[in-house]
Amino acid sequence: MTGGEVAGILVAVFWAILVSFLAVVLVRLAQALRATTRLVAEVTEQAVPLLADASATVRSAQTQLDRVDAIASDVQEVTSNASALSTTVASTFGGPLVKVAAFGYGVRRAMSRNKNDKPAEQPRRTVIVGRTVPGARGRKRKG
Repeated sequence: MTGGEVAGILVAVFWAILVSFLAVVLVRLAQALRATTRLVAEVTEQAVPLLADASATVRSAQTQLDRVDAIASDVQEVTSNASALSTTVASTFGGPLVKVAAFGYGVRRAMSRNKNDKPAEQPRRTVIVGRTVPGARGRKRKG
């Protein structure tokens, strides 16, 4: 056997090893692609109903928001009407009621006061800046 024949056999062996290695890689790649295809099919199979449900939920939420908007506008109208009514009642009855209450208070006070009673004089208070007057602490006002 010559050197050229040995070299040819070595090249053929390495070529066979390389082809075998590439065949194994291609088989593994084909398996990975099949698994990926199955996974994508399953995800698509499950995603379509989920998207339909999500779409229905969004439509339902939009309907509910429209209803809430209508209710909010009605509540705003009722609130403005109640405000106008309370303003009208306050301006119509507020002034006369205050006058009647003040008159009643004056009459009660006049009836309860004796003829000899004098209004109680308020004790004079002296304020000294920076000091506390000891006698003034314990006193309570009468009246």
